[in-house]
Amino acid sequence: MEFRSDVTVELVRSQASDRDVLYSARVSTVGEQTLEDADRAQEASEGTDLAKRDLGLINFLMRDRHGTPFEHNSMTFYVQAPIFVFREFQRHRMASYNEESGRYRQLQPVFYVPGRDRLLVQEGRPGKYEFFPGTDEQHDLIDAEVRRTSTEAYAAYERMLDAGVAREVARMVLPLNIYSSMYVTMNARSLMNFLSLRTKRDDSHFPSFPQREIEMCAEKMEAAWQELMPATHAAFDSNGRVAP
Repeated sequence: MEFRSDVTVELVRSQASDRDVLYSARVSTVGEQTLEDADRAQEASEGTDLAKRDLGLINFLMRDRHGTPFEHNSMTFYVQAPIFVFREFQRHRMASYNEESGRYRQLQPVFYVPGRDRLLVQEGRPGKYEFFPGTDEQHDLIDAEVRRTSTEAYAAYERMLDAGVAREVARMVLPLNIYSSMYVTMNARSLMNFLSLRTKRDDSHFPSFPQREIEMCAEKMEAAWQELMPATHAAFDSNGRVAP
């Protein structure tokens, strides 16, 4: 049995840059001339800074919410997280998902248990919840109960598999804190929509209050995206983290 309090997010493939935004935006006004721009940029070094007018165009598109130029790129992430996080991920119908299947392979005994820094106490009403730190006793209780029930559930799962029960039936006893893995592919516009809802930031025009575990994934995805498209990320931040 393995117990973790973290998530894994790796950028495994990408075709995404700030210049992709510029080409797709300018085709509206200059048509095939954007092909020449693309060829010149390909010949230039990867580290070439954008001109001031390029940065201004990206900011204009973000500010005025011209969204389609941010769609002409692609990022694929590999994610390991507890299954309850994936259920929240797949509420966002703006990405392609392919998840590990408990029908076709035996799931590994890896389970999520909240870390000591996880806020535990929920107060308020729907739409007005606040979370506060738990006591040492509450943390100890959660740690003990999650480990106990996860261990018992996995033992029941193994007993059924050993008895010849199909994997798709035996998995029914497994709890939502068991880890799964998936690939998720999206473009920058979809990622900005995801980040606007799944990160809590005081500088957001429309504050969100995500569950901490999916926010952990979102923070890692944002860090990878920021390296790929720094100007687009900066415009997203400076315009209130609103998806265009």
